[in-house]
Formats: sequence, structure tokens, C-alpha cells
Amino acid sequence: MTSIRHCGLVLALYVAVFSSGAGAKLAAPQASSTGRVTLLRTPDGGIQPQIALAADAGVHLLYFKGEASHGDLFYVRLGRDGQFLRPIQVNSHPGSAIATGSMRGGQIAIGRAGRVHVAWHGSDRAEPRAADGSTPVLYTRLNDGGTQFEPERNLVHSAAGLDAGTIAADLTGNVYVLWHAGLPNTSGEGDRRVWITRSIDDGRTFARETAANDALTGACGCCGLSALADRTGNLYLLYRSAAEVVHRDTYLLTSRDKGHAFTSDKLQAWNVGACPMSTFSLSESARHILAAWETAGQVQWLQIDIASGRRSPVTPAPGSTNDRKHPVIARNSRGETLLAWTEGTVWNKGGAVAWQVFDQDGAATTERGRLPGVPTWGLVAIAARPDGSFVIVY
Repeated sequence: MTSIRHCGLVLALYVAVFSSGAGAKLAAPQASSTGRVTLLRTPDGGIQPQIALAADAGVHLLYFKGEASHGDLFYVRLGRDGQFLRPIQVNSHPGSAIATGSMRGGQIAIGRAGRVHVAWHGSDRAEPRAADGSTPVLYTRLNDGGTQFEPERNLVHSAAGLDAGTIAADLTGNVYVLWHAGLPNTSGEGDRRVWITRSIDDGRTFARETAANDALTGACGCCGLSALADRTGNLYLLYRSAAEVVHRDTYLLTSRDKGHAFTSDKLQAWNVGACPMSTFSLSESARHILAAWETAGQVQWLQIDIASGRRSPVTPAPGSTNDRKHPVIARNSRGETLLAWTEGTVWNKGGAVAWQVFDQDGAATTERGRLPGVPTWGLVAIAARPDGSFVIVY
């Protein structure tokens, strides 16, 4: 293990609250001056960190805290000075979020003028419910003053029986919330579709949901989704199919018309007669979209040229193992790529965080590591900083 700064081994992650008023800051841990990968615990004992980057390179973090079946979401920002602002609770109805299964938790996106958007799979305590009383997909956004979140809203009209969801936003006011659910009067994963609802006014209003993917692929019932809107307005989505029960393949949906129509590409096949309960990752670099996913206990990634849509070959993480899950990916200004993931995390059991840095040509470097401590239902999140370093939150 080389070039690693593990802050948690030096001192506690957050030392003190400097004041109790609005805008108070939490002191971030001091890091050593060697290496480029910094590992941080999720603030305040939280789990399932999710990171979104703003245009000013600020790191925006969403995390879950509480009982896995009905907890709360919190938002905090890490500035260039390495300090976190005081967390803001996202959900106005206590206990309305869920962490069970690691793929149903909150998702965050940054839209026009730095507006923060959040969506999540509602718990059994969530309000408001879907129209038929079933589980809602809840959405909220940070208010104009950036001081608190608006009351959450349900976005499900007809695509009930949902599982997993994601959110994306672009720089021109479009916000997209997606989830998978069965068609009315059908059952089984093979009948599930990915659904999308769109806002063209920064999340103020949303249209009714429509199907985004081909009905023939189905959608894996307990697997997550990942969506990204790039700086040109293209929308990307990763999901897992469930055709004929055993075809748990990774698919990429791409829309170049603001989410109205999608092309579909199978990135990798996986035949297994069970739900792998996996998640996906998408991020943007100067010229590429980066996509990462799990197949058969191994994690891998590829890049997509934003201008041409051309895809690179798939690059697996080095080493042989069958317990790698929940990959996340980011690229720094030097063209180096960080892939991080969990190992040993299964149902109701935590594990370790592992990572690998790849050079500009996509070759694995000596910068890699593994550290225990990912909690039950835990995930990892990563970001590239302006100076070329990386941060991993777990």
C-alpha cells in the first residue's frame, strides 16, 4: 500500500463544531503531506455517502443516519479549505429514508446555479405516499437561500412497485429522476421497466413518468441505478437487466434529447439466476464519461467519448476476487482515474474499502489499497480535487 493518507488513523474525523449558528463549520481532520488519496469517514457516524461536484470544485456530500429501515438524510459541503459546513437535514418527515440493501438510499445531483437536488426511495414512514398508497419516490431541492430543503414531494403517478432510484441534473435547468418498477397488471423482474420523470424548471415541477428502456430487458429488482447529465446536456443511465430471470446484464442508456428518447447498449453480460444487489457509478471528466459496475464479484470500468460516443475496452480492477461490489469512479485533472469499491459487503454485513489508481493510459499504477471499516449497508464515495488528489469517503 503506497501513497495513502488515512486521516482516521491520525485523529477523529470531526473534532468540533465551531459555533451553533447557521454556516458553522466542522473541522476536517489533518492529513499527512504524502500521497494523493485521502480516506475520510462519513460525517457524524453516517453511512452510504454520495458525492456530487459543483462547478467551483466544491464537494457536496449526502449521507444516511438512523435505523436502516427508516432513517434520515443529511447534506453537507466540503469546501476547498478542507472543512465541512454544518449538516442540513434533507427530509422534513422524520424516518422517511431507507438504507436497507445499499441500493435504495438517497441520491444527489447539482444543477443550474449550483442548486442541490436529492431523490430517494421512501421508507414505510415516508410521506407523502404514491397515489395508491404504495412506496413513493421522494424528491426535494435546496431552497433559494441555500439554508434548508423544501418539503419532499412524491413523483410516482403510475409506475408503482418501485425499487431503487437515481437523479441527474444539468446546467440549463433540467432535472431527471429515474427508478425501476413493473408495468401495471404485470409481475416479475422481466416485466420491469426503467421510468423517468423530467423537470425543465430546476425541479419546481415534474412531468408524469414515462418508460426509458426496452421492455424486453426487464430490470433487476434489487439492483441500483446510476444517472448523469453531462455539460452538453446528454443524459446517461446504467442499470441491470433481468430478462428470462438469468440475464443480469449491464446496460447503458443514452439520451441526446433531454431524456425523451434513449439508445440502449449492453456493456457486459452476466448470467446468474439471482439478484446480485449491485450498484453502478457514472462520472464526467474533461472529454469522457466514466462508467463502473460489478459483474460476478469483480468491478470494472470503461470510458465513453462525449463527442463521438465511442467506448473504450472494459478495464477490470487488478487481482482476483469474487466479493467486490459497489464501485465508484472519478478522474482528476491529470487524466488519472480512481476506482474504489467495497469488499466482503453482503446482506446485513459490512466489509472493507479498496481502491486502485490508473494512469492516463488506463494502466493500473502502484497506488492502491484496502482498509476495513465499511459499516453494514455501507457504500463508498469518491471525488477528484482541483490539485489532482482524490478523496474517498466511507
